[in-house]
Amino acid sequence: MNKLIPLIFLLFSPLAFADSNRWEGQPFAQFSLSDQNGQTKTNSDFNGRWMVVYFYPKDKTPGCTVEAQNFVDDFSKYQAQKVDIIGVSYDDVESHKDFSDTYSMPFTLLADVDHKLAKAMDVDRILPWPHASRQTFLVNPQGKIVKHYSSVDPDTHSSSLLKDLKGFNSK
Repeated sequence: MNKLIPLIFLLFSPLAFADSNRWEGQPFAQFSLSDQNGQTKTNSDFNGRWMVVYFYPKDKTPGCTVEAQNFVDDFSKYQAQKVDIIGVSYDDVESHKDFSDTYSMPFTLLADVDHKLAKAMDVDRILPWPHASRQTFLVNPQGKIVKHYSSVDPDTHSSSLLKDLKGFNSK
């Protein structure tokens, strides 16, 4: 029992939850990456607009496909709120092109093949293979992170984001 007390304290201490809020108010990292069409995209391409920047492990895997399809299904709702959706993984341009074409994705997929953006945003994982962990950043038109989602359920994430966006846009 005595061994559990430090563990319980750690799990319920404010430090255990500090990571989820550490990004809020910070500028989103600068990037210059190729999209699924081979076009270079940078932060400035999205200036003055809200961005949903979602990192995911791998194209065409079950969870990643569900998450992307939900963004496709809700795309008109994001457009109505002037929000750009940007998916990021370590897959290359060709893989992103195939993934995007297969599921008719009307939004940007960025190829972070050198892992620089994932490392800058602290979503880089090496086990069990190098990949970006499933996390999302909601970025306001001024380029500041207003919400970080460190735990994402691919089934419900898009609808949760839309609810949060309504709250931010009504302020």
